[in-house]
Amino acid sequence: MTAPPAQAQPVTHYENFPVASWLCPPAIRPAVAALYHFARTADDIADEGTQTASQRLQELDRYGNALTLAAGSTPYPADASWSGIMQPLQGVIRQYQLPVPLLQDLLTAFRRDIHHSEQAAVYARHDDLLDYARYSANPVGRLMLHLYGVHDAESLQQSDAICTALQLYNFWQDISLDVARGRYYLPQDLCQAHGVDPRLPAASPEPAIQVLAADLLDRADALMCAGLPLPAAVSQQAGRLSGWELRLVMQGGWRIGRKTRALGGRIAHQRPRISKADAPALLWGSLRHRLA
Repeated sequence: MTAPPAQAQPVTHYENFPVASWLCPPAIRPAVAALYHFARTADDIADEGTQTASQRLQELDRYGNALTLAAGSTPYPADASWSGIMQPLQGVIRQYQLPVPLLQDLLTAFRRDIHHSEQAAVYARHDDLLDYARYSANPVGRLMLHLYGVHDAESLQQSDAICTALQLYNFWQDISLDVARGRYYLPQDLCQAHGVDPRLPAASPEPAIQVLAADLLDRADALMCAGLPLPAAVSQQAGRLSGWELRLVMQGGWRIGRKTRALGGRIAHQRPRISKADAPALLWGSLRHRLA
């Protein structure tokens, strides 16, 4: 008797946005969980523990080799490293014919994170953040569209806009945490324009930080608005629940952006967070199908 395909564990880690939630079509929940655990494990390799940058890069290379094996025709060995991640992922890759380069792009983003942190580097331009999101965030949206059976170029572009916006919202939400860890995402070009030190934003005048934050959030908001038509296309192809989940994801990002904007110059010291109290606003915005 053929053994049933391995399935990923449920998603339990805290996230700002819904992951494999009850709104996600039941048929693809195992696939979403497998993708999530693949990305979550890579993130942990790049970010957790006390390893050196060199050790993290070596471990990510090993993880990338494991992905290559999972993408092949040979069953992933039960006794190989990360079998609990790669066996379910292999089944999903085969079932949905997932574009493996999108998964490899995520690993590229984590390698960039390691190099960026090791060098305590500052991104020179806002456009450099958009390029980073091309690897760190946009593949996730494209993988989800693949599961939904949505493949047209316009939808892919709208998904990229949404995912890039979510990445930017996350950056500006976490400024106080990232700077404390020696990670600098405030771009040099806009910081210079607004008189803010990207490495020491807390030492800059709060009015200057507030204006910088407004500029950054305006750019993220414009990207999010560019993706507004996508939930309707997803609903048409994959069902209304899929469209509703995407609307909630978008509302979650928009809400974090609103909370970040409300903090103004205090974003260098405080981190906004979505809570249960935000649920009515998220639901109302989804019902209205607009960013509210």
